[in-house]
Amino acid sequence: MRIDEEYKLSKTIDLELTRAEVEVLELEARLRVVPMNDTQLSDALKTALAAKKERLAKLRTLHATAGRANRSGKDGGGEKVDPLHAGRRPPLKRTVPQRPQTKSGK
Repeated sequence: MRIDEEYKLSKTIDLELTRAEVEVLELEARLRVVPMNDTQLSDALKTALAAKKERLAKLRTLHATAGRANRSGKDGGGEKVDPLHAGRRPPLKRTVPQRPQTKSGK
């Protein structure tokens, strides 16, 4: 029963981390298109972005420690992981669908 609770916690942290990453990306995109004369909106977005980035850093650390706890529980020995880099996943690779090769019939 304990393993099931750890799995749910890990999954919850992963979803929360993903949402936080998306929110940061959305705020960065919104900040890029703020009109030049709207300093109030720009300042508010910068403040919100700083808060979101701080939350994201905390979630990455939490996610890394939860992953390390799961690995050390299974293997018996834990490896040392830098929590600031452990939560980062490689970007998804986008593939372009290829047309099937057709045989030239002459």
